[in-house]
Amino acid sequence: MTRTKRKLDHIEHALTIGQEGKAGFHDLMFVHQSLPDINVDEIDLTTEIGELTLSSPIFINAMTGGGGEETKDINRAFAMVAKETGIGMAVGSQMAAIKDSSQISTYKIVREMNPKGIIIGNLGAEATADQAKLAIEMIEANALQIHLNVIQELTMPEGDRSFAGALTRIEQIVNSVEVPVIVKEVGFGMSKETVDKLTSVGVTIVDVGGFGGTNFAKIENNRRNRGLSYFNQWGISTVCSIMEAKSVGKDLTVIASGGIKDSLDIVKSLALGAKATGLAGLLLKVYKERGFEALKSQIEDIQEDIKLMMVALGKKKIEDLNSAPYVLLGHSLEWAKQRNLLNNDSK
Repeated sequence: MTRTKRKLDHIEHALTIGQEGKAGFHDLMFVHQSLPDINVDEIDLTTEIGELTLSSPIFINAMTGGGGEETKDINRAFAMVAKETGIGMAVGSQMAAIKDSSQISTYKIVREMNPKGIIIGNLGAEATADQAKLAIEMIEANALQIHLNVIQELTMPEGDRSFAGALTRIEQIVNSVEVPVIVKEVGFGMSKETVDKLTSVGVTIVDVGGFGGTNFAKIENNRRNRGLSYFNQWGISTVCSIMEAKSVGKDLTVIASGGIKDSLDIVKSLALGAKATGLAGLLLKVYKERGFEALKSQIEDIQEDIKLMMVALGKKKIEDLNSAPYVLLGHSLEWAKQRNLLNNDSK
């Protein structure tokens, strides 16, 4: 199967399978504040990811590219909506374009549609420093995601089977490029051990890509003759992944993604310590089923809802949400206890 056909298969299966709904956000409940002493007009949604300043704590996370005209059309639409709503956007893995120059336009369209926006490039951990520079140059990227997708590759019929040297390559990329590097898991979550290894080689931004969203093990199992069903429930929930990452140190910027289905999940992610949230499956579904205007409205509604919840919590700035009081319950609480993630700063 060609890489182009595989990209299209991933989109089709992602829409069919949907999201797992096991990201863990139901385990977190905010403590209601009856006297917030704040006005909606005072709310500031600005946030920072490393050196980048975002107008709101949401961005369109990596989805596609490299699958011909269909993926080019999707990236065009998302770039346009990112421009109109003022949010950032990441593209899917650019390795397809590095290996086949005919696919470059499916990524460059994003910068063409949004020349002044925050655009994030994307490559896998198999990439070299030179390939990273090509990916950045291709779309004039403001940052670069390096994605980790071991479980997807192992389940993918034609996937990689060797992951040796990945950390060394990530270190070389961090030391070679002039834009922030974000290391992102693809739907199976991040442990504190993984994050600790990443910070040891200079990584300062991670996207936890928690379990609970688009399940790439299920997607790849649908493409196999013999399914590897044991990977279908493999991973660390998004809530637990945020706690894992935050336990490593305060100098680390954490991005939350994986099964974030609404504005409440976003605010809960920020309360746990994430600086921003990446949305993919939710937005793709809205766009494919209801079109561009519905997608734009969805993003604008999310931004408005975040403001309303910040008022209810008495928090004027995104960074202040990290001190919003909450109670942790169920699986997430048990995980946090056994993994020693609770400390004196826990709510």
